[in-house]
Amino acid sequence: MAPQFVKPYVKSNKNDSRDAEAIAEAVTRPTRRFVPIKDVDQQDIQALHRVRARLIGERTALINAGHGLMHAYGIVMPKGVSKFRQAVVEKLESEKDTLTALSQEMFWKVVEGCAALEKQLA
Repeated sequence: MAPQFVKPYVKSNKNDSRDAEAIAEAVTRPTRRFVPIKDVDQQDIQALHRVRARLIGERTALINAGHGLMHAYGIVMPKGVSKFRQAVVEKLESEKDTLTALSQEMFWKVVEGCAALEKQLA
């Protein structure tokens, strides 16, 4: 049963016991609507969408971190995932002489992380 349909039956402040009592009361009502149980295929699809959304969030966070790090070194990158993907290797190659070995390693780790996330998303 959807939680919004149980809420009118909660008698006082929320706790587990009162919630259980409200659920028991709500399911006895003949006019209440129930949430259908998902089958395994539906659960798989929902899990797939959740994992994909998490990977997209990780990719966005990594690209934003890369933008910030590169900006601190004076490297300006275009906004957006596809523009970043297209420009980052060329930019790092052209700025190779002005960056330290440690900063180059950090930036390439960001690029490799983005590539790994892209592979998982595909």
